[in-house]
Amino acid sequence: MTLVQPPMMVHGGNHPARAMRLMISSLARGRQGIAEAGDLKVRPLEAPGPGVRVGDGSALIHGARPWQGAYTQTNVGDAVVNVPPTGPFARTDLLVLRIEDPEFEGERDPRTQDIGYFHLIQDIGNKETPAPRGMTAIPLARITLPRNTAAVTAEMVTDLRRIANPRTERTLRTVHPQDTEKVPGKHGHWVAWPKEAAWDVDVPNWATKATIVITLSGLRAEAGSIYAELRTRLGERASRPTVVDDDGTTTRSAAVVLADTLTVPPDYRGTRQHLAVQINQLDKYGDGDLSVAKGTTVTADIEFTESPV
Repeated sequence: MTLVQPPMMVHGGNHPARAMRLMISSLARGRQGIAEAGDLKVRPLEAPGPGVRVGDGSALIHGARPWQGAYTQTNVGDAVVNVPPTGPFARTDLLVLRIEDPEFEGERDPRTQDIGYFHLIQDIGNKETPAPRGMTAIPLARITLPRNTAAVTAEMVTDLRRIANPRTERTLRTVHPQDTEKVPGKHGHWVAWPKEAAWDVDVPNWATKATIVITLSGLRAEAGSIYAELRTRLGERASRPTVVDDDGTTTRSAAVVLADTLTVPPDYRGTRQHLAVQINQLDKYGDGDLSVAKGTTVTADIEFTESPV
């Protein structure tokens, strides 16, 4: 294959449309889907009826054929897509954003017809959710209609969107306590501990999830058995607890890993939130002492990710 000359980089050239598509494909790194987390979300009509609405947003769609390249599409405002009612049988439909480029498929005239459009594929049954083979399209939603149904409601819509190039941001923090610190004496309540295991974290304005892994190595357990729960807390969002259950009687050393994925509330995005480790030691299961000391290491691995919302 000869070189396809790059578009819009020289004056006076005659650039084929394929050059732009191939450039988009390269910049997209071979991926397709919506551009940002909230793009092209499918919802019922404001007054539920025989249709759905597709919201604002942009997408990348790769051609189904070799060297076809990729297309961009942007929707401004709600687009209404009709969904025919069902009769005596239930039906499952697939809503896609489709490109029908007459150079490769279909007979649409780009001068008078839309090459990109929302397309409802009816009665897909148990087929896989990606767009049918050979069709240049990305799936947006599956619509499952019971029998004798005319109005589409929220529970009938399954979101199938994927972000073409989701953003991630990962940070590692470490602390090494220098002083011995036991769990505060009032057990049976959640308290921040150890005091060094606390950070102010900047939440990206695009983040929808936070995966937090805290490792506490070199914990010191002594003076009897211990039962405690530990968790992380980001702002007001708490993770599921991890249990320390130790029935020894001599001095021991332990390591604990706390891990969970938290949904980032919209009002956290673009703000600074406090991240801390909390403990709830229960004396009814043991009266030992759990402490951090010189030689303890606390590591926080924080990753923010972007996913459809």
